[in-house]
Amino acid sequence: MKPKFLFPVVIGLAFSAGVLPSFAAAPRIDLLGSPAAPSAATRTIVITPATKYVNVTGGDIVRFVAGDKSFTWAFNVGVNVWSFELNRVAPPGFFDKPVTAYIAPDPRYLGGSDWGM
Repeated sequence: MKPKFLFPVVIGLAFSAGVLPSFAAAPRIDLLGSPAAPSAATRTIVITPATKYVNVTGGDIVRFVAGDKSFTWAFNVGVNVWSFELNRVAPPGFFDKPVTAYIAPDPRYLGGSDWGM
């Protein structure tokens, strides 16, 4: 590479590195689902001191229980949301450490072979 072309490449890479964190930011709260009534839960997950993460599927409505506290969350997440810290949506004081929710794609929106072809 010629030296006169090296400077723009270095500047471009430096600019890209500065912009990258804005794309890697945590998703907006409204893309993470919504609170739900406990009676709507299709699943219950007990959070223990050893819990670091939970696995759920898009569309699940999960009741989380930790001791005598609980909350219910509907995982109707945005299409680009694969994980997030549950602490962001839980009631204040529910978690004493970060717990990550890993979300599998909602099977209702996965492609199928029933297109009539």
